Amino acid sequence: MSMQQKHSFRRRAFAVLTALLLICGIGSLSVFADGGLDMYTDYPGVIVRAGDSVSFPLSFDNTSGSSFNVSLGINSIPDGWDGYFQGSSGTISQVMVRPGTDSASAKFSLDIPEDAAEGTYPVTLEATSSTGLTDLLSLELVVSAQGSGAGKFTVQYPELQGSPDASFNFSMTLANNGIEEQSYSLSAQPPEGWQVVFRPSSATSQVASLSVEAGASQGLSVTVTPPENVAAGTYTIPCSAVSAKESLTSELTVIITGSYEMTLSTPSGRLSLEAYANKETPLTLSIANTGSSPLQNINLTSSLPSGWNIRFETPTIETLDVGATTEVAAYLTPSSDALTGDYVTSITASTAETSSTADFRIAIKTSVVWGVVGVILIVVLLGGVAYIFRKYGRR
Repeated sequence: MSMQQKHSFRRRAFAVLTALLLICGIGSLSVFADGGLDMYTDYPGVIVRAGDSVSFPLSFDNTSGSSFNVSLGINSIPDGWDGYFQGSSGTISQVMVRPGTDSASAKFSLDIPEDAAEGTYPVTLEATSSTGLTDLLSLELVVSAQGSGAGKFTVQYPELQGSPDASFNFSMTLANNGIEEQSYSLSAQPPEGWQVVFRPSSATSQVASLSVEAGASQGLSVTVTPPENVAAGTYTIPCSAVSAKESLTSELTVIITGSYEMTLSTPSGRLSLEAYANKETPLTLSIANTGSSPLQNINLTSSLPSGWNIRFETPTIETLDVGATTEVAAYLTPSSDALTGDYVTSITASTAETSSTADFRIAIKTSVVWGVVGVILIVVLLGGVAYIFRKYGRR
């Protein structure tokens, strides 16, 4: 081989070797570039109040191709603040991260001092793998007097109106404006005898608590049922949703419209009695307010057979409260020519809004006096006949 050919071969060999080295180098760089550790949270900046406790859910990506342990630490934190990492079993210092995206999770909790002044405070977290990979996560906390992480418990129409026998359905919304899922206990403080039931929207099952994801809201259907014979008026029902981090409240208002009802009877419930022609017979009436509003100016009237008469000791009752009962004395006098038998007498108690009528069966009896008179007349008649026979019988 000539000298020139040798030089040409060497140049080609060098070029090929250089190309191979470049390819290997690029491949190695690609391998190192693809492998890594990433620690992140969905909401790295939050607004809080002094004295609050806040938690940041942490996720980890491992693109190295192999599992490793990751040590967790706080790189920087404001003076007087306290932070710690948590897992499913309590406070932790390490987490196992397997290959893949979102392959592990943990939580960083932070307690803001009660005396923290308003302002912006940075916190930096550090994650270091057992293979030497490192990642930093910067958090920003804005301390404000109002804060924006507080949830909301609202009602679409807070005031409903209806009759005493109605049920009232309120549409409420429970919003979790925090950065982590929360479990809320639901409760209400209704007046005695009232019932309040919470149901998730579009569900039929009653619930006493539910979980709401971070930044999400849950619709609720709240059914309020008043007790029987509830009085007309306005009733306020405080409701609350309480989690480990916050206590949310809302108020429902039910307006019960008045109902007017009453019942006319006797104290014993018996609607029959015996009477005598042209003789006054006492009768005790019982009037009960069975509605939800007071009754005003109750007037007593009657429908009687011809020639009969009735008088009421109190013909008009000025006021009868809800649930109350009053008694009124009445005096019934059948006509003088009333024959023995049964008669129907109707008595009505009425107001401008309602009325109640009771039909009484009156049994007319023959007076004992007339019976005695009849016996006396018969005796006198028989005595007269006997006298006539004695006087004129022998002729």
